Amino acid sequence: MTQKFGAEVIYSDLRGVNPLQQAFKAQCESVKVHCPQEESRTQRNLTLLALALGTFTLGTSEFASMGIIQLFSGELGIGIPEATNAITAYAIGVVMGAPLFTILAARFNRRPLLISLIALIAVGNFLSGIAPDFILLMAARFLSGLPHGAYVGAAAVVASYIVGPGHSGKAFAIVMFGLTLATIFGSPLATFLGQTLGWRETFAAVGLLGAISFVAILAWVPKTDALNGGSVMKEIGTLRRPSVWIAMLVAATGISSVFAIYTFIGPLVTDVAKLDERFVPIGLAVFGVGMTLGNLAGGRIADADPAAGILIGYGGCLVVLVILAVFGHATWVLFPCFFAVGALMMAAIPTIQVRLTKFAPEAPTLMGAMNVAALNVANALGAWAGAYAIHSGYGLLSAAWAGFVLTAIGFAIFMIRVIFGPSLKPKALEGTPYEIGRDIAL
Repeated sequence: MTQKFGAEVIYSDLRGVNPLQQAFKAQCESVKVHCPQEESRTQRNLTLLALALGTFTLGTSEFASMGIIQLFSGELGIGIPEATNAITAYAIGVVMGAPLFTILAARFNRRPLLISLIALIAVGNFLSGIAPDFILLMAARFLSGLPHGAYVGAAAVVASYIVGPGHSGKAFAIVMFGLTLATIFGSPLATFLGQTLGWRETFAAVGLLGAISFVAILAWVPKTDALNGGSVMKEIGTLRRPSVWIAMLVAATGISSVFAIYTFIGPLVTDVAKLDERFVPIGLAVFGVGMTLGNLAGGRIADADPAAGILIGYGGCLVVLVILAVFGHATWVLFPCFFAVGALMMAAIPTIQVRLTKFAPEAPTLMGAMNVAALNVANALGAWAGAYAIHSGYGLLSAAWAGFVLTAIGFAIFMIRVIFGPSLKPKALEGTPYEIGRDIAL
């Protein structure tokens, strides 16, 4: 139900609205709601493009390291398992920076916040390209990861403001589309650039992409007091809810298998399938296509049911990981498994975001950042587990078994929560957004 007052729309409650809209309506309410007809369609599209370009930069920055791991490990004189520490450093930066930056900047206007965050991302990648040794490379990757989660959370709020009430789920999908698009084009192109010119040039190119995003946000994100932040204590208070941490634990463990595989796509293609290195970007692109299509399907699944996305994604991926671990030497098995792992895991992520936002609808920026933080715990955990299995002498395909164990843990935690926890069905959601999140979380 809504009440209209001129150009503003005020939501009176969430009853009778589909689950995805319920989850993200709070995000739209976190800033002043306005009528999107106030700006031209071109201006709105340019703003959304600038935001998505920023997340495309984030995705390329994060995943590019995985595609060039063989290159920088060889030049710096370290083994591949040790080289995964650079990927872990980025993920740790995201995990630490997401809640820290979001809370410290809770009262800041989102426009200057986004500009500052994307600038830091660009600087971190430029420094990665000139790092003289592995220790400084890890430090630069850590710096690059710090603004990642806060950027996604703030960009989602700005996108919700731009598209107007009733479309905040669509706004979040647009922001996330930049990340998934990076797995199709950004990461493969970065890998190709690294193979052609060198890994340092790859990081320099990502830094240049960050600079372009900086200019786009500066030019196309509107200046308005409606994008001012809110109460710091209200954001922090949501972290006392056990349901928020359980959802993050499910994400951090279950999604880890994506990174246990994606981190080692290069050696899996060249050393396991015995293909030329020019097939590595193709493997990355296949994985990226699966992730993008899985994300699109996952939005529809999360709209229909608050649990099905994780049940399908995690359950299906466990089967695929077994097939990959046993038959991954064959090219005709390896590449379809890349696609399937990406698709199934990304199908689960929208459901995780929906559940987090339902648990704390009055803190959408922080929940968006915490979701990204959980996914980067998965990044670090998956890369570490895969490297540990390989370093222990079980072979490159043992990374699939490492991913299997982690996803199985996340799946088990989720099933216990579903069986013994409160229902998230629409009929259980009555009252104001704050009351809904409070009641579910308790």
